Amino acid sequence: MIETDESSVVAEIGLVIYPDCQLAAIYGLTDMFRIAAEWAENISGEERKRTIRVSHWQIDAHSDHMVCVWDSHPDTTHRLSHVIAPPSLVVPAKMVPMKVPANWMSMLYDAGVTLCSVCAGAFVLAETGLIDHRRATTHWAFAQTLSERFPAVDVAVENMVIDDGDIITAGGILAWTDLGLTLIEKVLGTGTMLATSRFLLIDPPRREQSTYSAFIPNFDHGDSLILRAQHHLHAHVAEQHSIESMSALASMTPRTFLRHFQKATGLRPTDYLQQVRIMKARDALELSNRSVDQIAWEIGYSDPSAFRKIFRKLTGVTPGQYRQRFGTRQHN
Repeated sequence: MIETDESSVVAEIGLVIYPDCQLAAIYGLTDMFRIAAEWAENISGEERKRTIRVSHWQIDAHSDHMVCVWDSHPDTTHRLSHVIAPPSLVVPAKMVPMKVPANWMSMLYDAGVTLCSVCAGAFVLAETGLIDHRRATTHWAFAQTLSERFPAVDVAVENMVIDDGDIITAGGILAWTDLGLTLIEKVLGTGTMLATSRFLLIDPPRREQSTYSAFIPNFDHGDSLILRAQHHLHAHVAEQHSIESMSALASMTPRTFLRHFQKATGLRPTDYLQQVRIMKARDALELSNRSVDQIAWEIGYSDPSAFRKIFRKLTGVTPGQYRQRFGTRQHN
C-alpha cells in the first residue's frame, strides 16, 4: 500500500485480471506506476507527493460483475481515469469470451475513462466494439486473427503503440512497458517518464513493431500445388523467379496462379519472395560475420543498395543497425 493523501492522486489506473492473463504485466505495471511517483517527487521537489492510484479488477464468481480485488489506496471512492486489458498467456484461439470485462469497459468508456490494451488484450478491447473502424495494434503474430475475428477493426500491426487519446493500444507481450511509460508521460510529465525509464533500464516508448516481427509463412492452407511453389521459393531463394516459371511449377496459368497464391499465402508471389529473402537476411545478420553486401548477393540481390532499401522498408532499420541490435557474433 502507498501511504499518501488522496488529494495527491492524479490518476487511477485499473488493471483487468481475466482468465489466463499475464500477471507479470499486472504486477509490473503496478510497480512501474509506484516507481514513477517516487521519481515525480524527486523531480518536482514539491511537498505534496503526486502519485498514480492503481486498482486490480476481476470478475466476481458470485455476482458475475467486475469487482476491485486490490487497491493501492483502499477506503476511498474509485475515480478511474484509465483501464488496461493486459496480455494473455494463451493464444487468442484459446482465450475465453470476455463479455463481462468488455461490458464493464464499455460502461466506463461512456463515463469518460480511457481504455487501453496490450498484446492480446486487444481481443478483450475489441469485444466492446469501441475500436470498430479505428486503428488498433496487437502482437504481430495475432494481427491476422484479430482482423478475421473483428473485421471492422483497422489493425495496424506495424505500430508498437497507437495513442488515440480515448483509446490506447500497445503491441507485443512486453509492450506493457511502452504503454506504462506512455501513461506516465501523460499523467506525470516527460521528465518523470524519462527518469522512470532510466531507473528501470528500459527504452522510452517505442513506436514500431517491424524490427521485432518475423515472417511466418503459411503452409497449412491445403493447396498442394501452391505449397509446391512455396517450397521451391524457399529452397532456391537466390534465384530469379518469374510468374511464368512459378505458375508452370504449379501447373496453372499465370492468372490462376496469382489468384490461388495470394488466397493461400496472403501475399503476391513477388512480395512473398521478398519476405523469404529478408527472413534469411535477418538470420545471416544475427548469426554470422558476413558483410551486408555478401548477404545481399547470397539471397538474390545483385544491387546491395536495393537490398538495404528493402530491408529498411520491412524492418524499420538498416542491416547494420539490425546486426548491432540482434547480432550474436561480433562483426570483424
